[in-house]
Amino acid sequence: MDTDSTAERGPAGGEANVLDRLDPVVLHHIVNTLGWPDLRPLQRAAIAPLMDGEDAVLLAPTAGGKTEAACFPLLSAMSERGWTGTSVLYLCPLKALLNNLVGRVDSYAQWLGRRAALWHGDIKESHRQRIRTEAPDVLLTTPESLEAMLIGVKTDHARLLGGIRAVVVDEVHAFAGDDRGWHLLAVLERLERVTGRPIQRVGLSATVGNPDQLLHWLQGARAGSRAGRVVAPGVHLPTAHAAGDGKQSTDAVSRRPAGEVELDYVGSLDNAAKLIAALHQGEKRLVFCDSRRQVEELGAALRAREVTVFLSHASLSVEERLRSEQAFAEARDCVIVSTSTLELGIDVGDLDRVIQIDSPASVASFLQRIGRTGRRAGTVRNCLFLTTHKDTLLQAAGLLLLWSRGWVEPVLPPPEPRHLVAQQLLAITLQQHKLGDQLWQRQWNGLAPFDASAAPILRHLTEENFLDSDGGLLFVGPEAERRFGKRHFIELTASFTAPPQFTVLSGRTEIGRTDPSVLTEERPGPRRLLLGGRSWQVTYIDWLRKRVFVEPADGGGIAKWMSGGVAGLSHTLTRAMREVLLGEDPPVSLTRRATACLTEQRENDASGTVHPGGTLITRAGADVRWWTWAGYRANATLAATLRSVTDPLQRPTDCYLRLREDVTPAAWREAREDVGENLVLPEVDPRAVRGLKFSAALPERLAVATVAVRLADFDSAGAVLGEPVRFQYDV
Repeated sequence: MDTDSTAERGPAGGEANVLDRLDPVVLHHIVNTLGWPDLRPLQRAAIAPLMDGEDAVLLAPTAGGKTEAACFPLLSAMSERGWTGTSVLYLCPLKALLNNLVGRVDSYAQWLGRRAALWHGDIKESHRQRIRTEAPDVLLTTPESLEAMLIGVKTDHARLLGGIRAVVVDEVHAFAGDDRGWHLLAVLERLERVTGRPIQRVGLSATVGNPDQLLHWLQGARAGSRAGRVVAPGVHLPTAHAAGDGKQSTDAVSRRPAGEVELDYVGSLDNAAKLIAALHQGEKRLVFCDSRRQVEELGAALRAREVTVFLSHASLSVEERLRSEQAFAEARDCVIVSTSTLELGIDVGDLDRVIQIDSPASVASFLQRIGRTGRRAGTVRNCLFLTTHKDTLLQAAGLLLLWSRGWVEPVLPPPEPRHLVAQQLLAITLQQHKLGDQLWQRQWNGLAPFDASAAPILRHLTEENFLDSDGGLLFVGPEAERRFGKRHFIELTASFTAPPQFTVLSGRTEIGRTDPSVLTEERPGPRRLLLGGRSWQVTYIDWLRKRVFVEPADGGGIAKWMSGGVAGLSHTLTRAMREVLLGEDPPVSLTRRATACLTEQRENDASGTVHPGGTLITRAGADVRWWTWAGYRANATLAATLRSVTDPLQRPTDCYLRLREDVTPAAWREAREDVGENLVLPEVDPRAVRGLKFSAALPERLAVATVAVRLADFDSAGAVLGEPVRFQYDV
């Protein structure tokens, strides 16, 4: 695989000649319709590999022209080779991103007399029927909707999808890092079975720490046998350290990313609202929070200060989000407060400023967010951090330390996706109506883990009546019908589990969704919700349909949602926080408040939590803590491995583990020697398995093992065990 970090040269050896490979009509419109004097380096560099049919990952910062880098050569190839019908798929992780892109992609397609169309869960059936009868040349959709087309009875998937030649996966890093990535790969392999030919795969990504691995992952079953390259002209490709030691080369330090970044400590969300209301008046500001509750509370606080504010998060209705995003795009002196829903490439107009409340959990996320600014000529990327707790100040400082070194997390698929293997076995049986019990693994072209290694899962599905077996053929069984069969098996196409929520309605207008705990917990006075930055009084609850009817209220609303997934920070970020406590400052602008708070933490907290020579074990009364600074997953691994000395009732944190109160240095050393290099998977609460979609279709031991391996971090745990340990006991 090649990593191409320079501009691509044309067939005749000259850089300018590469433009001649584009269709003349496309080239004409680039100059005369778009008014571009030239293409960006990424767009030039992508032409030759994409027109040659190579797989590729195109890397560029946010707003780096990645959509055009993929579309211009693929549309030219479509014209040159006479592709007909739907020949290009454009996949996105978010419906909102698809909505934002379809007009742009369609306008490019129309240059050549072609057409692009949109298909996802919010698209009306009449529009889908038009697509079935008049196939567009480019189809924009999600992997879940693609699978619904494959298994649905209304769509002749061979007719609609059998001519696919290329697939563009936008924000490919957002897929690769979670279970949706496994689902995407499996569905693409099944699509290749439908087309009867390899499909060119093009991923679009912001900067990641392991671009070559990302390309290899995207290529799926045929990785290594197909040409592919990373195209990243002018982009510094960071080195991601798997063990998370935080060490960087001198070159990486010298390549600190550009941007005006300021770190402040404000002490509370209300103080953050005061500052946002007072600063940058007349500017358009995008404020990121890392919880829906924070978004709601900050939105209400800004509205109370007469700031023009809009909100965006996953529990607001589609209509409410669209109204907010459109109004924000058209306004000037205003603020939009959002979770990560606006982190990806959705266009919300020209931004003046990004503000981060507390800290994101990853450098990659921060890069996406700061990349929303600095798009206009004469402006620079910028971000103001307003931290509300001393812990989040420390986290933000550690994150900015990593960012300043050019470090970005590697994107790694979650291990052992056995639950999705079960889902895929059911989905392919539904698609084919029947499946040969000896040939089933061919459906994914040998892609692990959807290959022969899935035999135990297939056996379980048959034994538990998820699948019926008759005469060497497999059919969808009664247990699959019972658990997943509602609304034509729509439950089978979503690869994640969301906590149940109640729909909130004001009259006939849907405001969004709220957590049921807000409706059930004991509280004095009238029951009020905070949603869309406004308070609502509950007038009626339809428990059966999970609907809540409300009317506007003056205040007093409560916002609350149950969080999903495993909380916790990575080993690398937690170690960077340790470096900050030991005296390292990120090379950004620190306010007096931030400097004072960090100084206080170093003087009062550091002596009992960090030491430059290794980890610390401290005792304060009966409270014994091992300050590992290893990150949540490594600490969970260490807690299970050193069971003889760790507190069995604890929940591991990012920074420390609780030890038994009777632990002595001698007992510690004995436990450490007994373990040697033999690390143990973390223990799993069986209730945690419920958050694993399709876990019901797995043997319990495999479901528990899947969750356990995803909780583990053996590399980081092993590194911490190899460090010196100092005992610091209060007398």
